Amino acid sequence: MVRNNANMKKKLSAKTVSSNQKKTGKPSSGNRFTPLEMPRSEPRDNLKNSYSFSHGVNASCESLLRGFRKEWATGGLSRRVIRKFQKIILQHYERQARVFPWRQTRDPYQIFVSEIMLQQTPVDRVIEKYEKFIFVFPDIFSLARAPLEKVLKAWLGLGYNRRAIALKKSAEIITKKFKGKLPESEKELLTLPGVGKYTAAAISVFAFNRPVVLLETNVRTVFIHFFFQDKAEVKDREIIPFIQTTLDTTNPRRWYNALMDYGVMLKKTLPNPGRKSAHYTRQSRFEGSDRQIRGAILRELAAGKAKSVSEIVQLVGSEPDRTKKILLELQEEGFVTRDKQKIMIA
Repeated sequence: MVRNNANMKKKLSAKTVSSNQKKTGKPSSGNRFTPLEMPRSEPRDNLKNSYSFSHGVNASCESLLRGFRKEWATGGLSRRVIRKFQKIILQHYERQARVFPWRQTRDPYQIFVSEIMLQQTPVDRVIEKYEKFIFVFPDIFSLARAPLEKVLKAWLGLGYNRRAIALKKSAEIITKKFKGKLPESEKELLTLPGVGKYTAAAISVFAFNRPVVLLETNVRTVFIHFFFQDKAEVKDREIIPFIQTTLDTTNPRRWYNALMDYGVMLKKTLPNPGRKSAHYTRQSRFEGSDRQIRGAILRELAAGKAKSVSEIVQLVGSEPDRTKKILLELQEEGFVTRDKQKIMIA
């Protein structure tokens, strides 16, 4: 399956196609998925003949994967290869989709909150905080009106606390500039604090079901695994044409959820294919980091009354000079304020 760049570009330009996936999903009792997104619920008897591929995928027919690999190796990205690729991804999603609260709503505000929370934060940590945050701030107006101290208290535990300030500022902008309605276009979304290229694309997809290019670590893992198995240092610009060509434009929301779930499965069952990306990086260590100290300071301030610098240093238990430096940074960034000798959340 070795493919050189020139050969891939030639085949991609000659054989691009938009998928016309059938609407096979059915809403399941107790869920609010739309028919296009909710994986089909099947009785266990229907699954008794399924078995695992060597890379961990449960599916009813192993020949589908064999057929994909053979055709991709010999004919490139043909219509048949695209259909088989989509079927493999969607079969896995129908049987093993992950269920998250933000996948069970179409409220753009709630999806917006989830995407900001999911930036650089594991899903398991987000779930509990997300549900509590939405309970306290059920809409964009309640978040925009809330004092920053209340927002930070609801946020604490997620880390990267700058996102809480950005989220509140975004809420204020949305209520004033967009009359409380989250903008749909990536261009307008990018004007909001804390919203970068990926987050804008993710909101466009998951809140508004728009067929845009969405590239993150799990999606990257899937495309490297299927189309770049014999290549190292794969660049995102090489992957993007594959994302565009294989995109299910009838329901991009469901398609990207399926891709992400497949990528998570690959990471659990294989040496992470994403490591072959030229953009692969490991997250920096949290224990003993400035991020940990920042979080500890904010937790202490959120838990009680204003405190002196010496009290904070003692409670945090880190090097005094380092803690004082971080306190100054928090003040400059608008997290905390100083009243004479007392420090408090801004």
